Amino acid sequence: MSSTYGEWIREQRVAAGLTQQDLADAAIMTRSHISHIEAGRRVPSQDDARRLDKALNTGNVLSRFRPQDDVAVADHFETARQLEQQATAIREFALSYVPGILQTEEYARAVLRTAFPPWSREESDRIVVARIARSKLLADPDTPVVWALLDEGVLRRPVGGPEVMAEQIMHVVHLVEDERVRVHVLPFELGAYPLLHGMVSLMWFEDQPPVAYTEGLHMGKVHDSPTLVERFQGTYNLALGDALPLKESLALLRATAKEYGHHG
Repeated sequence: MSSTYGEWIREQRVAAGLTQQDLADAAIMTRSHISHIEAGRRVPSQDDARRLDKALNTGNVLSRFRPQDDVAVADHFETARQLEQQATAIREFALSYVPGILQTEEYARAVLRTAFPPWSREESDRIVVARIARSKLLADPDTPVVWALLDEGVLRRPVGGPEVMAEQIMHVVHLVEDERVRVHVLPFELGAYPLLHGMVSLMWFEDQPPVAYTEGLHMGKVHDSPTLVERFQGTYNLALGDALPLKESLALLRATAKEYGHHG
């Protein structure tokens, strides 16, 4: 999304003498939502745009010229993707693949090649671009705070072959070394553990309750029930307590990359 739309909203807000919180209150939205729209990180829904038009007295300009959010992601993931871009903290658990926000381009392409019927080259390119765009949230040195809990199978399964895996694992290593993310591995020797049933992503926000996102084959769901989210958080914490410490996890990542042929 071009930032021009968001910049224009900010100009209209300032001209009206409103703070982001003032506009959020008038448009029945959260302040962080307004902030993300003005920064060009999120496209408002049609209803959001109408309420913003009303709050800013801009006729139907914002709803009529609302940018189309055509990021190529699965329909069931769209809500989670938008929440991911607003989160102040994210905790990922991956059972099969490296989490999307940590994936390299070649690894992402290798994952997409498993689809059947296969994606067209054009569609595959769109999806890869969208996935890599998600990782840009890590460009901010502080927010969101990201933890990744990985089953050892994620490292041992040679997605795309040795070269792709070596590059992918070292990408994660560098993110850890730069203190941008924390990674903990759940080793095979642990046996069964509470999260073994599937992937989960936990997200926290500045001014809204936390949520959880779970995903299975061709389906995914955002959970916002406080009781259920708290249960997911507890299960995650229980598994995290059984994982390898950061230093040992990093050593395992490096050793696995070396096994795949990385000697740098």
